[in-house]
Amino acid sequence: MTSGLELTLLLLGSAVLGVVAFRMLHLPPMLGYLAVGVLIGPNALNLADNGPTTHALAEFGVVFLMFSIGLEFSLAQLKAMRRIVFGLGLAQVALTVLATVAVSFFASMLPPAFRIGWQAALALGGALAMSSTAIVSKMLTERLELESEHGRRIIGILLFQDLAVVPLLILIPSLAKPAEELAMTLAWAGVKAAAVLALLLFFGQKLMRQWFTVVVKRRSQELFMLNLLLVTLGAAWITEHAGLSMALGAFVAGMLISETQYKHQVEEDIKPFRDVLLGLFFITIGMLLNVQLVLANWWIVLLLLVVPVVLKFALIAALAKAFGSSDGVALRTGFGLAQAGEFGFVLLNLASGSKLIDPFVIQLVLASMVLSMLAAPFVIANMDKIVMKIASNEWMLQSLQLTQLASRTMKAQKHVIIAGFGRSGQSLATLLSEEKLAWYALDLDPERVQEARSAGVDVSYGDCTRREALIAAGINRASALVITFADTRLAVKVLHLVHELAPELPVIVRAHDDRELDVLKQAGATEVVPEALESSLMLASHALVAMGVPLRRVVHRVQAARDERYASLRGFFHGASDADDAEDAGVHLHSVTLKDDADAVGRRLMELELDAFGAEVTAVRRGEDRIEPDAQVELRAGDVVVLRGTGDAVSRAEGRLVRT
Repeated sequence: MTSGLELTLLLLGSAVLGVVAFRMLHLPPMLGYLAVGVLIGPNALNLADNGPTTHALAEFGVVFLMFSIGLEFSLAQLKAMRRIVFGLGLAQVALTVLATVAVSFFASMLPPAFRIGWQAALALGGALAMSSTAIVSKMLTERLELESEHGRRIIGILLFQDLAVVPLLILIPSLAKPAEELAMTLAWAGVKAAAVLALLLFFGQKLMRQWFTVVVKRRSQELFMLNLLLVTLGAAWITEHAGLSMALGAFVAGMLISETQYKHQVEEDIKPFRDVLLGLFFITIGMLLNVQLVLANWWIVLLLLVVPVVLKFALIAALAKAFGSSDGVALRTGFGLAQAGEFGFVLLNLASGSKLIDPFVIQLVLASMVLSMLAAPFVIANMDKIVMKIASNEWMLQSLQLTQLASRTMKAQKHVIIAGFGRSGQSLATLLSEEKLAWYALDLDPERVQEARSAGVDVSYGDCTRREALIAAGINRASALVITFADTRLAVKVLHLVHELAPELPVIVRAHDDRELDVLKQAGATEVVPEALESSLMLASHALVAMGVPLRRVVHRVQAARDERYASLRGFFHGASDADDAEDAGVHLHSVTLKDDADAVGRRLMELELDAFGAEVTAVRRGEDRIEPDAQVELRAGDVVVLRGTGDAVSRAEGRLVRT
């Protein structure tokens, strides 16, 4: 008999190993939890069983998941996306459930184990209607597609699926009652749900806000965390004792807190509990899977994998098309949501506990759902290629977009290409316009592009990670490229394309902090601007001023920090107006043109040892070409060598270059 501590250690250790392995494979951690559950479960290595302790931990995982969903519940978001959420999302869930119920009426010719009543079919349809919020949102975020046209449709449908879980949590246990009692059971469940929800929402809202204010005034993080756990589990206890599910109470608690000013703090505090306990829930789901039974009926599992996924893809794509999407957007929406989801496991587990579905069917459906989620990352990663082959007009539409982009930038010369037209990109564009410098922006948010173009702004819908988009934006005629989104993986992809298309083009990249500096520099970034450094410099400058440090000294301190960090931006070219400047002795830039008889002609930079004078070569200009100042570069007559250093250092280095 395994003790509670031993079981907990086994689950935690297995979870760590599973997540590490799947992270190394660039797959979602949730799949690692499922795989670990299968491996240590009673049907494989038999290291753990689905006992009361395991079930309690798993149930808490669902509670905190539903609490998080309630916390993210936003009436403003629902209102803004109401056509997608309550139109497209409602149609998808309702039609999936109805289709499953309809199929159950034609299942009389199947073996007895597969003959299910309409109640079981309704529960099964609810489980199959769900898609994986965790996998899909992660993939869309990585691909910068959350704000794309298909991304908005996918998120809208996922939002309705999350909301649909709430009534299904009430409905499924009631379906297990005898047929003659079903109507009364459902009605009574509805009355209890309405009463509890009214009590919590109408009276709980004001009480929650006042109580959290009292707790926060005590200025104790420990008390805040204890109170958060009390509210979450207390609401779950209330709904459970009202004959409803614990998850419903947690969802309502999340909704109540989402309307307070403490929402974001609560999100951060609850996340570790949610992720750990939810991981344990997925382990218990994996433990339910009987591998031997699945292997013995592999063809049925394969059938249950292919048929629901294909039909779900076709249904979602058709609905998206009916709601006005183009073929490409409709197909991408279908591919993004064709897999099973984590709430499907919750509902399937609830149906299993209510004895609605035969355990044999549960095993096969469970296996097919796990396999569909394993395949989802690969399908989403390659859906663009698939769509281009399936949709006959998709290639034409993308070609038209590129043609329009190329025609707009045809006359542009020495312009700046702005990759990403969010807040940072728009601020940069404003500054460039004020300096009368030409620029052109690419962005993947169609609404933002439409709004900006209507205002006469030079921005086009385009993916800067595609070679064709960069060429159409005139990368070979541009003077610089600025990557305004802080995504290292995509920035590296853009940098590799720039290296192929225009290796001499300066590229400035935005990053979260200095941790990505080396990766981006090695990929070819001219300069990396970390948000963390800039924000810390601003905080430091305001703090110093507030402490009474003279403003001039603060400015010098900040500038010195920037000079040290941004090597390529240190110094400037002096002119006649700078001759009497008090800071003339500081670091500056100086260009030296090599004549035919200069001693440096025919020598490599390493031979000249200019760094011994305290000067640095920042660039070598040869005709129209800019050459990186590598130690092996051999200088020629007519080359322009750009030096950086103090006035004395630059003067001595120039003498070394030009002496005859």
